[in-house]
Order: sequence, then structure tokens, then C-alpha cells
Amino acid sequence: GGFLPSERDLMQRFGVGRPAVREALQALAGMGIIQIQHGERARLTSMGPSTVLEQVDRTVRHLLQTSPETREHLREARLMFETGMVRLAARNATPAQVEQLRDALAAQEASAGHPARFVAADMAFHKTIAGMAGNPIYTAVSQAMLQWVFEMFPRLLRVPGTESLTLREHREVLEAITARDEEGAVRAL
Repeated sequence: GGFLPSERDLMQRFGVGRPAVREALQALAGMGIIQIQHGERARLTSMGPSTVLEQVDRTVRHLLQTSPETREHLREARLMFETGMVRLAARNATPAQVEQLRDALAAQEASAGHPARFVAADMAFHKTIAGMAGNPIYTAVSQAMLQWVFEMFPRLLRVPGTESLTLREHREVLEAITARDEEGAVRAL
């Protein structure tokens, strides 16, 4: 959130001209390290896993829109990732985390019949599972993958019976995690 020195200060400090400073600032902005707003000094951004993933988001979306092969790779990667997440959740979940997952499922059940809310609740359910690992990178990757999947495969949500199937599967995942049954959680997923 802090500000960088002015362009003039940076020019003097590093003994370079304005074009070099501006090029460097643009490179830092492109990496998501700083934000540049016209008329203000550059500001440091808060860095974290989700910030980093936001930087690659547009590129991934472009790849997914232009390459059927990439979409298939995403589906495969999501399955492998989610399998690992439910396994870790079944192994490590605290009672409080299980209760959070139960609440996430209840919110999803309450949103049945409202596609946009149902998708948001579905994503929250999976994000809760990823959060059980205690690794913020998993949570950020889970969120990004799910956004890409739901944007690239919207027909998954329009198939009759999809909501009830999803809710049944999520109940099975919750039961397996609650029972600390890693293999059961993977099967349910």
C-alpha cells in the first residue's frame, strides 16, 4: 500500500533518465508488484497467491477460449487437484473446518434453483475444502480453477438434474471428510 518515490527521485537515485524509470515501473506493474494511476505515484500492491494468479488470469482465459486442448488439460488438472484437496481435507480437517464445510453445503442447498448463486456456493464449498490444507496457494488455485471451469463449461450447469447430483456428491464428500475417510472422499469426488 505504500508509495514508491517519485519518478524524479528514482531518476536521481539510479542515475537514469525518465524513459528507463517509466519502463521499469511498467514492468513492475505488469508483474502486479505495483499499481500505477495517472497523476499519482506508483503504489506497492499487497502480494499473495491470489494476486499472482490474477496476473496470469487473462492469459489463461485466452488460452482456454482459443484452445480446446487446453480446456481438456484444465479438466484433467482440476480432477487431480481436487482429488489431492479432498484427501488432505479428510486427513487434516479440524472440527471447526468441518462445520465450515457443512455451512458451505447448507448455503449451496439453499441456492438450488438460482444458477448464479448455486455456482458461487459450489465454488465456496470447494474453496473451503482447499482451505483445510492450511496453504493459501491451494485456496487461490482452487478459486482460479473453478472460475475457469465454470466459465469454459457453462453447459455443465444447465443439464437437468445437475444441481441435485452435485448436492448429493457434496454430501458424500462432506461425510467422508467428517469420517476422515481419505479414499471415500476421493471416490465421492
